[in-house]
Amino acid sequence: MYTKQQIIDMIEEEDVEFIRLQFTDIFGTLKNLAITSSQIKKALDNKCMFDGSSIEGFVRIEESDMYLYPDLDTFEIFPWRPQQGKVARFICDVYTPDGKPYENDSRYILKKVVGEAKEMGYDFAVGPECEFFLFHTDDDGNPTTTTHERAGYFDLGPTDLGENCRRDMILNLEDMGFEIEASHHEVAPAQHEIDFKYDDALTTADNIMTFKLTVKSIAKRHGLYATFMPKPKHGVCGSGMHINMSLFHDGVNIFEDTEDENGLSEVAYHFIAGIMKHMKAMTMVFNPLVNSYKRLVPGYEAPVYIAWSAKNRSPLIRIPASRGEGTRVELRSPDPATNPYLVMALCLAAGLDGIKNKLEPPKSVDRNIFEMTAEERTELGIEAIPENLYEAVNEFKNDDFVHSVLGEHIVNKLVEAKTREWQEYRERVTEWEIEEYLHKF
Repeated sequence: MYTKQQIIDMIEEEDVEFIRLQFTDIFGTLKNLAITSSQIKKALDNKCMFDGSSIEGFVRIEESDMYLYPDLDTFEIFPWRPQQGKVARFICDVYTPDGKPYENDSRYILKKVVGEAKEMGYDFAVGPECEFFLFHTDDDGNPTTTTHERAGYFDLGPTDLGENCRRDMILNLEDMGFEIEASHHEVAPAQHEIDFKYDDALTTADNIMTFKLTVKSIAKRHGLYATFMPKPKHGVCGSGMHINMSLFHDGVNIFEDTEDENGLSEVAYHFIAGIMKHMKAMTMVFNPLVNSYKRLVPGYEAPVYIAWSAKNRSPLIRIPASRGEGTRVELRSPDPATNPYLVMALCLAAGLDGIKNKLEPPKSVDRNIFEMTAEERTELGIEAIPENLYEAVNEFKNDDFVHSVLGEHIVNKLVEAKTREWQEYRERVTEWEIEEYLHKF
């Protein structure tokens, strides 16, 4: 828990010259306002202002003045920046001129749901699994989808050509306080995963934003481009961001019950049921791009059907084998292009809805859903998540639950932006269409 004076002392002792005041827009894009160290007292007194109307989805031009309130505990010095005139950052909350939290700040939305959980006696712990690709850049430094690599799942160097870059990412993340649990090459060539330890939801969401910035920055130093695009290449697996969730009460993981056949408590079953109930409506936030749905297809290890299991990996929700403190619910559909604050807010709110209303999940599906016939899935009541962004938008905008969690402003702005994105995609003639149809008709 840093004090203002400790921050000032660290900036002087470490020769920090630039401070980035970071925040996240509603689409999950990291933004920042940079100041010099001479302005640090002004920043710590919450007097740094920015034009909110310039951030898509924030406010109208007639109410544009917004303030950035630094979260002192998020102060970090970027280890990859110059050692003279260092660069540091704060993650900030967005406030209005009258000193109130901006209700459409996604970080504030997560804080509200976390507060509701605390009132019920719960602490929400989350651990993400972030996947990404490392590609070459062209002569102008622009990203491509080109790689010389042919490595696969768990391969190592020299086959894994990104091993040294990934190692450098981990060392920089550890310098910033991350506890890295594991890293490895993923299924597709040039695809990687780095897992860091779970934490409370707000810290984890902050860490995901920091993680993505660090990965991209270190990749650039290695002459590569790191992308969190869900499906950058046809014919290989896309990148996911699995979310592992637990609820704690007085330091005890209350998802565990040693007497249950699956090792799960009633609270855990209610939590799973809540997520399954609201899954279709939440999908647009978990998978926010047209491209997201190119990943969510059979045959590439990504979930398609709304089901759960403790014994196989094909359903949407998986219960990993670890028990005790490690008992958790793994949601496998989110991808790394999403806004982590909104993902965690919706997951927690849906889980709490299941707990409050004592919802019961359907029976677990302990066989490969992709090998079932459509009739078998229908008989078991297994539904699919939306097939594309258009379907996801319709589920999202017509669901009162997501409106109550996110608020009408964010719902309307997201629907407007994603409807426009879908329309632009529909109007675009793709290379596939040219190759498939031009010579035939």
